[in-house]
Amino acid sequence: MHEHRIVNVIQGSPAAEAGIRTGDLLISLNGMPVEDVFDYHYLAEEISVTITVKREDGSEKTVTIEKDEDADLGLVFAESLMDDYKSCYNKCIFCFIDQNPKGMRDTIYFKDDDSRLSFLQGNYITMTNMKESEIDRIIRYKLAPINISVHTTNPELRVSMLHNRFAGNILEHIRKLYEAEIPMNGQIVLCKDVNDGEELYRTIRDLSEFAPVMESLSVVPVGLTRYRDGLCQLNPFTKEDAEEVIDMIEGFQAEVMERCDTHFVHASDEWYILAEREVPAEETYDGYPQIENGVGMTRLLYEEFRNAVDEACEAANVHGIKKLKMSKEQRILASLSKKNPGRKVSTITGELAAGNTAFIRGQLARIRPDIDFQVFPIRNDFFGPKITVTGLLTGQDIAAQLKDKDLGDALLIPQACLKADEDIFLDDMRLTDLEKALQVKTVIVKSYGMDYLKDIIGVEE
Repeated sequence: MHEHRIVNVIQGSPAAEAGIRTGDLLISLNGMPVEDVFDYHYLAEEISVTITVKREDGSEKTVTIEKDEDADLGLVFAESLMDDYKSCYNKCIFCFIDQNPKGMRDTIYFKDDDSRLSFLQGNYITMTNMKESEIDRIIRYKLAPINISVHTTNPELRVSMLHNRFAGNILEHIRKLYEAEIPMNGQIVLCKDVNDGEELYRTIRDLSEFAPVMESLSVVPVGLTRYRDGLCQLNPFTKEDAEEVIDMIEGFQAEVMERCDTHFVHASDEWYILAEREVPAEETYDGYPQIENGVGMTRLLYEEFRNAVDEACEAANVHGIKKLKMSKEQRILASLSKKNPGRKVSTITGELAAGNTAFIRGQLARIRPDIDFQVFPIRNDFFGPKITVTGLLTGQDIAAQLKDKDLGDALLIPQACLKADEDIFLDDMRLTDLEKALQVKTVIVKSYGMDYLKDIIGVEE
């Protein structure tokens, strides 16, 4: 029997008006047990909801609430899922968590494989620990999109790569979701001489049959840290490998585009940088559905920053020539052309994105050629030189490599380097500690558009 402790009842909510109290245990809704947050929301959508709770003295209370359809009952529970997180039972040959050093915070070592987090937070799941009843539940509640770590559609190879005897039936699961028209996204972590070449062709071919219900598929290279002792031997990809991967993917894009009006499969930015090719045009990314997998991040940076400079230049021109009455936002935009003359500001990036420096400086020079903008590529000594993405930089590497540098008026830190809900790096160094170590003001860069331009120039609204 599932019981869920209510830690807060929102004042003025339907539940509060019905006499539900903080500390009560939720037992059922409309006579049905509540397993987790999805049962709760599904059952609570009704106009008439009967709630049964257990009081702290052990007595039970049942009330019926009449409310607007989809109106929230106003109950807050101790756990966001109203259940324990489901951990991953695979031993994937490419698992990044297995490549972490010892001594990091506990949450970094937790491997989740929970379909509910796929829906709520966008996490990718292998579906290896799911029962048929759980897939039926996704279909019944129309939970979407479901993000699936596929890696290969070859059953024997998938069993081997994930070290899980239940991993081979992935196509059956995907087909069931496809037939129920549940939107999906797919992911392939590519390992050299394992699931690349003909195996990659097979996987993309198989999954393209599910487009456009499977809305997108990303292909990303395996990340290899220096902590792989005792793990499967995996080798890095070469420039020639990257060219082959891109050519294969772009060939499938043309084919699926003709059939489904979507490019469907995408190569992550690492492939284009490794192949020394320009990233594709914005329309190729179909609205960036795989941005969290590093697909299109470079193109999005280019487009957002160029558009921000365009806006600022236009506002400065209107202000300086036409002298029109301007809104507050227009005045802020116009001020970007003259605020903080001679300012010096720095930012950091992973070695992978270092090539974007020339573009940013070129665009910035259109409106503020007087600003000294420095970009410092940071070598990843913590995880090893094969890890080159910005999001895996640590505070200690940044501090060590920027020590005694003239960082100017501020150091801009990309949001991707920090924990989602706290200003702390992967190595547990806090942003305030980095400030003290480098004796410079730090600013978190939350986007690469107008906010980034304002951060560089130092304009505070």
